[in-house]
Amino acid sequence: MKRLYVIVFLVIAATAALGLAIAEHSGYVLVAYKSFRYESSLWATLAVVAVLWLLVWGIKALVELVLTSGGVVNPWSRRNRSRRVQVAIEHGQLDLAEGRWASAQRHLYRAAEAERQPLLYYLGAARAANEQGHYEESDRLLERALERQPQAELAIALSHAQLQTDRGDTDGALVTLQAMHERHPHNVQTLRQLQRLHQQRGDWSSVIRLLPELRKDKVLPPAELTELERRAWGENLSLAAQREEDGAVGLQSLNRAWQQLTSAQRQEPALVLAYAEQLRQLGAQVEAEELLRTALKRKYDSHLARLYGLVRGSDPTRQLQTAEGWLKDHPGDASLLLTLGRLCLQASLWGKARDYLESSLRVQRNPESCAELARLLARLGDTDRSNMLFQEGLGLLDERLLAAPLPVAARA
Repeated sequence: MKRLYVIVFLVIAATAALGLAIAEHSGYVLVAYKSFRYESSLWATLAVVAVLWLLVWGIKALVELVLTSGGVVNPWSRRNRSRRVQVAIEHGQLDLAEGRWASAQRHLYRAAEAERQPLLYYLGAARAANEQGHYEESDRLLERALERQPQAELAIALSHAQLQTDRGDTDGALVTLQAMHERHPHNVQTLRQLQRLHQQRGDWSSVIRLLPELRKDKVLPPAELTELERRAWGENLSLAAQREEDGAVGLQSLNRAWQQLTSAQRQEPALVLAYAEQLRQLGAQVEAEELLRTALKRKYDSHLARLYGLVRGSDPTRQLQTAEGWLKDHPGDASLLLTLGRLCLQASLWGKARDYLESSLRVQRNPESCAELARLLARLGDTDRSNMLFQEGLGLLDERLLAAPLPVAARA
């Protein structure tokens, strides 16, 4: 506060001194040039000069404010353009993440057109257009991205393939990915998308052909690759069984597909199970029984033991004796007990079948054992317990049925 008083005092003193100087002597200024003549007091001339200087300084400051790149008023200045682009980027990315597709496309396209490295913004805008069903606009944005950054061809093509897949154009996606696979044969992402696309299309033979590249380029973790390989060959066996050759549905095709497996693969329980199940469905019951018996003798597997009870070999008595031999080492296997019950049913050994099925249910409550025992009890006349087991089996088949409310009975 004291400082303000001092400043005010000095201003008043300076003004008073200037006033005394003007009053004491006004001075005289004469400027003459040809026909021009200016004359005035010194103090008036100084005042005019000061006003002109202030005017020139003000104009200069205004010009700098409007035209310089650091201006905050000029809406076309570089600083303001950069700010608007940053706002478009932030809004576009947020809109894209939250599913506001039209707004995302508008903001990201604006950002892409303004940025020197626009790839990510064009890809985002193309995705937003694709989500709206504007497929031609989506493709046009990708073409624009390729024009601006031709070195990003692979990234753009992979995004295009994914968008084609999302819109249901799996044929177009396959063409795109195959073209990129030819140009970039060891690209991990290209191989990964090809594998997923083949799976989605149910083209398991193509997945199988791709497996060596997936393994060589380490596209998948070892455990995931092993599971994929097992599933691909299993699905291929199923497809082979459905193929018609010479007017007959696919036993020859199935056997040919089985022979294409390596010796180690033909010993894997999951693939043995798939092959035996297809043999059973094609009516090759004896071949299925022999296959399962050999596989179980080599290495016991509960899933194979369950399927063994669904096939009929050439000698039912021997088949039952073989299964009973496994029971010594696996007395608590519910699947094996179910199989023994089924084999006894085939041999009309009703009491023995009942004992095995009840033993299976004591180990594990499952719908198949419930159904088999219920069917047997119904034939033996125990309808009350048979109905109870049928209801239990239905509930075990899908426990969600027990949780679902039932309609209120209509009144007469």
